[in-house]
Amino acid sequence: MFFSLIKLTGVANVSAYKYVIFGYLLFCLIYVICRMQDLRYKLKRQLEILGIILSQNYSGIIRASDLAYIFEVEELTILRDLQQLRAIGINVHTTKKNGVCINKRLLDSKLLELIQQYSSLCSSGSFVDKSTNLLVSRLGEKSLANFVILQIACEKNQVAAIDYEKDNGMLDFGREINPVLIFQRDNYWRVLTYSKSTFKQFHLNKILEARQTEKHFDKIDDEVLEEVFRFSWKSWVGNEKFDIKLSFSRIWKERIKPKQLMANEVFNETGDGSFIYETTVNSLDELASWIVSRGKGVKVLEPFELKEKVLNLAKDSISNYE
Repeated sequence: MFFSLIKLTGVANVSAYKYVIFGYLLFCLIYVICRMQDLRYKLKRQLEILGIILSQNYSGIIRASDLAYIFEVEELTILRDLQQLRAIGINVHTTKKNGVCINKRLLDSKLLELIQQYSSLCSSGSFVDKSTNLLVSRLGEKSLANFVILQIACEKNQVAAIDYEKDNGMLDFGREINPVLIFQRDNYWRVLTYSKSTFKQFHLNKILEARQTEKHFDKIDDEVLEEVFRFSWKSWVGNEKFDIKLSFSRIWKERIKPKQLMANEVFNETGDGSFIYETTVNSLDELASWIVSRGKGVKVLEPFELKEKVLNLAKDSISNYE
């Protein structure tokens, strides 16, 4: 195609050929960027169509023509959008009687996937979350290099070798890890690893270098990963489980009860306006730190081990001012 274009232009020297080829490549680049932008708009529109159908903001029947008006596109475009939503497992249809509707409840796993996609499509290019900002300011270009190497290792179940800065400032060179997931928690990017039936996490900020190896490890089931985070109060991952019971005074009712702290939690009101909170966590140390930071009005009822940890932390804090 290059040579056909060159013949049409009647160009007779190599220098001119370069300009023609450069122009053609520039045209291709602009075309690809426009196509990618169109795809982004289309995906965003399809997710918004889904959100509108699921919402209660529009009374009455929603028809394809209504959606075409809202998004300022042809009705045929909306019908294609609905077809593509069905292709990814969403049971959405349009009928004369009910208009556009979803006939089957979406699974939570699918909702999580769709919300993640939509939030990434809506995020502003000028906004950088704190965890990413800290990572880049600390490691510079290595932040992207390490992120990519570790993500590839996660996807391919490939052992990675890292140079890691320990909490005491010492460096651990060439440490081999089995990365299974990269995630954000408490303003930091972290990589979750698994070895010998034990999960461990490393801060990406402290990984000075990440390298690929030729070694591989067995894939971890998604259900196992979900279980690891299910009982995490903040960022701790582990296999232990502790049933805890806390008492919150009246002043904490409006602060805590409207929020969901854990997926498996129970609130029990008492007669004096306070309430009892019950859940299961995988770390008492992490929860103890949180309780001390809340101050007055939060009391440990069970277990006794958690109560001791809270008292010791509180005494240590007070000793700083003695």
